[in-house]
Amino acid sequence: MRKPRKPKIARKPRALPKKGDGVKALFEPRGVAIIGASGAKAGTAPVLFRSAVENMSHTYKGKTHIIDLSGKMEGAFRDVKKVRGKAELAVLALPPSLALKNIKKVVDTGVRAIIVCPSYEQGQREELLAAKGNVRILGPNSAMGVINTHTGMCTGLERGMMPKRGGIAIVSQSNSVGAAVLDLANIRGIGVSKFVSLGDRIDVDEAELVNYLSKDKDTRVICIGIGDVRDGRKFVDSLQTATEKKPVVILRAGVAQLEDKVYDAAFKQARAIRVQDVEEMLDVADALAKQPPMMGNKVIIISNARGPAVLAIDAIYREGLTLAKLAEKTAKVISQRCPGTDVSNPIELGVEAKAKQYGLVLKNVLADPNVDGAIVINMLKSRFLDTGDVRAIAEVLNKFKKPVVDVAMGEESYVLVRDVLKDTNVPAYNSPERALRALKALRKYGRVKEKIKPPVVSKAAKKR
Repeated sequence: MRKPRKPKIARKPRALPKKGDGVKALFEPRGVAIIGASGAKAGTAPVLFRSAVENMSHTYKGKTHIIDLSGKMEGAFRDVKKVRGKAELAVLALPPSLALKNIKKVVDTGVRAIIVCPSYEQGQREELLAAKGNVRILGPNSAMGVINTHTGMCTGLERGMMPKRGGIAIVSQSNSVGAAVLDLANIRGIGVSKFVSLGDRIDVDEAELVNYLSKDKDTRVICIGIGDVRDGRKFVDSLQTATEKKPVVILRAGVAQLEDKVYDAAFKQARAIRVQDVEEMLDVADALAKQPPMMGNKVIIISNARGPAVLAIDAIYREGLTLAKLAEKTAKVISQRCPGTDVSNPIELGVEAKAKQYGLVLKNVLADPNVDGAIVINMLKSRFLDTGDVRAIAEVLNKFKKPVVDVAMGEESYVLVRDVLKDTNVPAYNSPERALRALKALRKYGRVKEKIKPPVVSKAAKKR
């Protein structure tokens, strides 16, 4: 007698992604599926696939599932259905024809977001968008993908591009510019929290990424490299919300275009800090991530050499800042404790200055109410100063809430000083001009903080 069949239990339908979860899943997914076809013979897709697999296998702390539709990659699944319910993010490195054949299967696995790495034509983008359902799409043409240094996630084309962990988030419309920013950050040892390559923005746009990063606890500064924006009003609104919480630095290509004046006005309205090139973007972001905002215009210069200090004076005036004048009490203390020191501004410590003099002078000037920020110049050539002496600067800063930037002119000296300070909160530059641009940005954000500071309510008003 045949046993009665067990009744079929209806499979619980897959829950639809909640609003907003898809953008978060781009950076903080529970599981990642990398989907490609290693045997594809044309286009960039196979290269992107192999790069994503290699990057993720070396650095990602979470679970990675690899699907090779060609069936040639060892250890990979051949069928997309094998990862159903196992990943929130899919990295789609497929040629357009294969992508459009498999997009429904990818959506049905339960992912919340998809990074589309290769570039697709307009018609193919529309098909992709129509098939995505509630899943969010980054790209197409997001070849540099997404990086999260706190989880080791790196989905992009370039191998070995994982920067050190830090507080700067980078949003780049261009893959090439994004790669250049990451490369420079790696060389300088500047810490990054998140990186994302926008690509062609058929779905997720710059405003949504700014909204996410404004709430990200690992991000202290948001850097954005763009040419245009998809929705101007939405973008400005996102910037205004973000700048109330943290600084936003913008590099926009296309300044020769007539509409740049409109963009410039919008950035100012949103309190974002605009920069002119990639180097300035990182200079400014590094200072904003490490130092407090400057709440006034008055800058003090501390130097062991006259020439660089004079260049710093020129840069102070050029950037719209002013030279601080020490209080009489401060000048007297420095003169007594460091005989022979010129206590005007610049404060010249002389050829023999070491850690003790730097530390003592910096401590006293930062306590002076007439000083809002400081630029410290450390010349190593033909001086008694050693790189170890520079650490005194970082040790003093822990006791004050005023910004300090460091300068070591000359490439060799700069690299030595930068390496000593790289694990501290002191940003280092190889010229007074670069350092003063960073201080100016700190002053700009100081003005933002002044404007959004809640009004002081008197005790009498509180009682009422």
